[in-house]
Amino acid sequence: MARWWRALSPIVALLRTVPRRLRPAYPRPGRAGWRRWVPSWRQWLGLAGSGVLGLCCLIGYAYATTDIPDDLNTFATQQDNVYYWSDGSKMARTGWVSRQEMPLDKVPPKVQAAVLAAENASFYTDSGVSPYGILRALKASVTGGESQGGSTITQQYVKNAYLNQDRTVSRKFTEILLAVKLDRQTSKKQILQDYLNTSWFGRGTYGIQRAAQAYYGKDVSQLNPSEGAFLASLLKGAALFDPAISKENHERAVDRWGWTLDRMVSTGALTRAERAKYTKFPEPVAPTVTGDAKGQSGYLVELAKAYATRAGHIKDADFDLGGYQIYTTFDKSRMTALTAAVQKAQKSFDATRRPTTDAHAKIGAASVAPDGRLLAVYGGPDYLKQGFNESNATTVPVGTVFTPFVYATALDDGIVRSRDKPRTPISPSAQYNGNDDVTVKTPEGPYWDRGGKVAKGQNDGGRNWGQVTLRQAIANSVNTPMLQLGLDVGLDRVDALAERSGLLASSLGPHVPLFALGENSTPSAIRVAGAYETFAAEGMHTEPYSVRAISRNGAAMPLDKPQPARAMSAKAARAVTDALRDAVTQGTAKSARTAHPGTGGKTGTTAGNTVGWFAANTAQESTAVVVYRMSLTDLIPLSLTGLGGDAPKTPSSDRAVRLWSDYIRAVK
Repeated sequence: MARWWRALSPIVALLRTVPRRLRPAYPRPGRAGWRRWVPSWRQWLGLAGSGVLGLCCLIGYAYATTDIPDDLNTFATQQDNVYYWSDGSKMARTGWVSRQEMPLDKVPPKVQAAVLAAENASFYTDSGVSPYGILRALKASVTGGESQGGSTITQQYVKNAYLNQDRTVSRKFTEILLAVKLDRQTSKKQILQDYLNTSWFGRGTYGIQRAAQAYYGKDVSQLNPSEGAFLASLLKGAALFDPAISKENHERAVDRWGWTLDRMVSTGALTRAERAKYTKFPEPVAPTVTGDAKGQSGYLVELAKAYATRAGHIKDADFDLGGYQIYTTFDKSRMTALTAAVQKAQKSFDATRRPTTDAHAKIGAASVAPDGRLLAVYGGPDYLKQGFNESNATTVPVGTVFTPFVYATALDDGIVRSRDKPRTPISPSAQYNGNDDVTVKTPEGPYWDRGGKVAKGQNDGGRNWGQVTLRQAIANSVNTPMLQLGLDVGLDRVDALAERSGLLASSLGPHVPLFALGENSTPSAIRVAGAYETFAAEGMHTEPYSVRAISRNGAAMPLDKPQPARAMSAKAARAVTDALRDAVTQGTAKSARTAHPGTGGKTGTTAGNTVGWFAANTAQESTAVVVYRMSLTDLIPLSLTGLGGDAPKTPSSDRAVRLWSDYIRAVK
């Protein structure tokens, strides 16, 4: 042990003397007066070194303890959802901000290069910060000069995505630390993509995709370098460079655009020959009000959103974050024609002059293609004024538009008139008593209602038709045969076929005799149109759908599409179609016969004259129109007698037939 201590003693002695030698002699010996208190150059150097070392330790500690936040700023993730017509043109957008993410590979390389030339030419080689830019910004702050960003693209993205816009030293310091850390952890391409998708471009737009649409009416993938150079100038300050704002802005925009193109030559993004092609400023389109969910489009958006979230299995919370492109089935020209037809039908409504007959008058309509595509609807006067969708409402009786489902069930299942007897097949030529005030019978005898009275059928106008075939009863809307047929075939079976044809169980009423006449069932116009399409499709039903495709940020998403299913036999469907064609050529809907040859349709009324329906099929679509009166405060159907100045005995379905005819003439 003594030997080891003797060997180490010189080292111990040195360690004891070094601190004493390094300790500054202060006040300085050998100096007199004030000079004793002036540090030597070695002492000044030591102080500076200690300060630098301390600052480095402080920065190192701050860097180590500063984490990139898990959550982005709300606006950095919030996007809008865009809805498109069936032809691919934009219909409407919804969301808190106008922004849609776009993968970097969808942004043309020269458009990317324009942004880099204008904002950060050294982006792919720097470490996420620009020391020169920081010093320039600090100098401007100290001297009171023009405000300088001094920020790389990485810093700008960090500020946009994680921080606030306050111009403070602490915020700037945090920005620099996050930028360096982000640059080390994330690829440059990802940073550039995120930056382009979160930057403000003016005109209410975040992200270069929405900017391309707002300024040039095209997707970003279609931009040329000249247009990209202008959009890059907006990153300097959209309020200063949007040409539509002022003449001064236009001049600044042209100068900045030219400067950006010249910078692209300097950075090698453009050759001089390519630069020479762009001598004319690419004037942006004038600002327009984007197609938000208003007017009729609001009702379409409502329907499409409900279907998209259900069939696309999208959670509401995810959908509300935006970024979805919803390609609807709605036909723009048909929507225009249907809206015009409804407005024409409404011209005679005057609630001021005729409050007792015209107040609360409403019209709903829907058109469905053979494959279930929802082509057009009329939901109301304006979605922003009335969110209640009259085409999708289940508030008024369907009336005798329902009787073809009774007829189809009988043709498929037969009838039973004696208890415990087998069902008997029935044909369209089978005859029933078509007189007014006919007693409704069950196998046991007359049907007694809950009030203790024998139930009897009533025809419109109290007309006696005598013995009529079932086909005639449908064509001429004779009520009493259908009322009896419903009991003969079984109302539960009618209910089941109606559901297979697309009517919702929740809209179908109790199984009492009037069920066969649609008096207590309230399906919507959309559902009636879809169910009637089943007849035209020879018994195959496809659920109405309003969205044909969904993508998010350009990537297609899975979407459940309805598949056709057998609702009734083809034979029964053809027989119903024959009767519906008779109704148009010689029956209750004959005023529609000139609108479209070969149409099959059925009018619908109720005993209280509270609703007027018309549902009809052509080769291209099935359309249902409903006219009614109802206050949205109590949802009680009101009489249509005298609506629009009509004579008291005018059938309530006449207006619906005329509306349908105007619509079909416009689109056939």
